[in-house]
Amino acid sequence: MSRIISPSTGRPYGLARVARTWRVSRATIYRHRADRPASIPWRRGPLGPCSDAELVEHIRRQILASRFHGEGYRKIWARLRHAGIRTSARRVRRLMGAHGLLAPHRVGRPRTRVHDGTIVTEAVNVMWGTDMTETITVCEGVARVFIAVDHANSEVVGIHASKSGNRFEALEPVRQGVLRHFGAVGPGVAAGLTLRHDHGSNYMSGDFQAEIKCLGITSSPSFVREPEGNGVAERFIRTLKENFLWINTFDTVEDLRRALVEFVHHYNKTWLVARHGHRTPAQVRADHLRVDRPSTAELPLAA
Repeated sequence: MSRIISPSTGRPYGLARVARTWRVSRATIYRHRADRPASIPWRRGPLGPCSDAELVEHIRRQILASRFHGEGYRKIWARLRHAGIRTSARRVRRLMGAHGLLAPHRVGRPRTRVHDGTIVTEAVNVMWGTDMTETITVCEGVARVFIAVDHANSEVVGIHASKSGNRFEALEPVRQGVLRHFGAVGPGVAAGLTLRHDHGSNYMSGDFQAEIKCLGITSSPSFVREPEGNGVAERFIRTLKENFLWINTFDTVEDLRRALVEFVHHYNKTWLVARHGHRTPAQVRADHLRVDRPSTAELPLAA
């Protein structure tokens, strides 16, 4: 139709006019009219002074001519440039990788884990995890947030905010949890409880270790370079940041501390734990509490 001569003008109608009249995209017409051969995937752009096969042979000659072992693709690329063969480093890496010519690299020593990969417990008050994070207040600057979480039901047993991040502030959420779930703070009251923490100086200090030992708590530092060893506390810190710290502002550290207590109370009552059939931490604790132990779950998180 586009090639038909118009009787009024004596010229072809043209593809643009026909497509506009029929309301058809010209790009669609061009795509269907093109008689394309089967496309073969290849990298766009110029190939350079030689084909892939020839370049591989040049690379092999450079590797064999060098007295050094373990040179990476960047040095081979540089040697090719010195030899007058100009190409891209990405192309050299691609061809060396495809033909097994890349330098061997250290993949790391096999890691033998001391633990079995499981840190959750079957019952509450068997292991707690503690950790610290930071946030910003408007008037007082950086504030430290300390937390203590039960490994069985992901319940926050204690939370604290302070300007300092020293060992005494780090002990506060642990004391809160002991008072709330063991009824008192005294020698041996939390016997049988294990506390998981990292190797931070405040947690490894003599005062911190002596305090939890006096309470009857066994120290359980997570393994070096394996943050998943304290994964329960780390996971709650992520929840705390995404749902509280990153979406709220606080004028002072005291405002932050009070808001944290309210948030944790709401979290323990409403957060759904998937591994416990989407029950809340409070519901899971209620199922695990022994009948012969008086319940102190209604004690406040912080004084």
